[in-house]
Amino acid sequence: MSTKPSTTRKEGHGLLLGRFEIGKLLGHGSFAKVYLARNVKTNESVAIKVIDKEKIMKGGLIAHIKREISILRRVRHPNIVQLFEVMATKTKIFFVMEYVRGGELFNKVAKGRLKEEVARKYFQQLISAVGFCHARGVFHRDLKPENILLDEDGDLKVSDFGLSAISEQIRGDGLFHTFCGTPAYVAPEVLGRKGYEAAKVDIWSCGVILFVLMAGYLPFHDQNVMVMYKKIYKGEFRCPRWFSPELTRLLKRLLETNPENRITIPEIMENKWFKKGFRHIKFYFDDDKLCSVKDGEIEDDGIDYSSDQSSYSESESETENRRRLASLPRPASLNAFDLISFSRGFSLSGLFEDGMEESRFVSGAPVSSIISKLEEIAKVVSFAVRKKDCKVSLEGTREGVKGPLTIGAEIFELTPSLRVVEVKKKAGDKGEYDDFCARELRPRLQELMLTESGEPSNLPSDTE
Repeated sequence: MSTKPSTTRKEGHGLLLGRFEIGKLLGHGSFAKVYLARNVKTNESVAIKVIDKEKIMKGGLIAHIKREISILRRVRHPNIVQLFEVMATKTKIFFVMEYVRGGELFNKVAKGRLKEEVARKYFQQLISAVGFCHARGVFHRDLKPENILLDEDGDLKVSDFGLSAISEQIRGDGLFHTFCGTPAYVAPEVLGRKGYEAAKVDIWSCGVILFVLMAGYLPFHDQNVMVMYKKIYKGEFRCPRWFSPELTRLLKRLLETNPENRITIPEIMENKWFKKGFRHIKFYFDDDKLCSVKDGEIEDDGIDYSSDQSSYSESESETENRRRLASLPRPASLNAFDLISFSRGFSLSGLFEDGMEESRFVSGAPVSSIISKLEEIAKVVSFAVRKKDCKVSLEGTREGVKGPLTIGAEIFELTPSLRVVEVKKKAGDKGEYDDFCARELRPRLQELMLTESGEPSNLPSDTE
């Protein structure tokens, strides 16, 4: 995508859909332009991709655009450029996306090869993002330094999923058949045009990127494209003398011409060179916004991420628990209008409604007891706990189809002696959420719920 400055900005007159102030042109392609913009309500900088509807309809690219939207909503990760929302008018489609300030990784490499520890950090983040995509059936198929951006903290962000494929596109033979990618980064099996595994193709491209980061030039290069293709097909490349033996061995496995023998993502993550200084990235969703957990944040923000107090003695744990719960603020009060807005899914019987992504129940238990019960549930199922005032998040670590399951619970005051607890899915797969409610939440929260007679339930919890 070109990054030449724009001389005209007719899209920039006034506010876009009343919310975004359009700024300078960041780049443009055949069917779209990307502008820097500012959300006037939050003052947040975003990038807005403006797509011409008429052009994509003439080009038969409607399905292509729909697929890109689906893919970007499926892969939400700190090392992937985020899609915030999609808007449309009669003539335009607008992708409101994360603005990544640091520019392309390509610009950094163009100045010369990187130090090994810097290249390793970028490669670790790249593999984390690619592995996350693959686990969700998404394959990029055009990974290269031009499609990798850097933020102001120097962290990597994979972008441009325009050529991406999803597992649903695989043919009956279990392979993809579409020729795609950029010549210097394309895998030999794609050149063979006999079908390929897209995951293996992405791994090859990651290998080429790692070589470029460390060497400052391409492993397969020739002025004549056909000669370059022959080199790729035969896997003819040579590592510079400054590459360590460990790095050379890893690259030979990444750039293995036989995809059956090529290294896999799990094997890369166990590789000695890769593992040096590697930390699994932690993130969570707060009000549908992706937030990364930074080093040291656990100690600094007073939030319990682990739910693991095994290092405490029982008396220390109880003392700490009492001190913490005693300082809890009073929950927000509900008025008649709140109750009306809660009407769907609101039930004094305290039963979770099947098929809904949020449920509520009334409890006579104090706030501290409700929070303690939620923590107890989290500990039993090995979920992390995040607490803020009268809000509690239960965060799974298992990678589901749509990422880790995250459940939010918020406590409101109905009367001085009654609380309403609202539980809803914040992230993850709906089927997994329904199953979790049926197996864990509903049985274990039963003792806190009021029955239709207004009395607490006497049903024991599953742990008793």
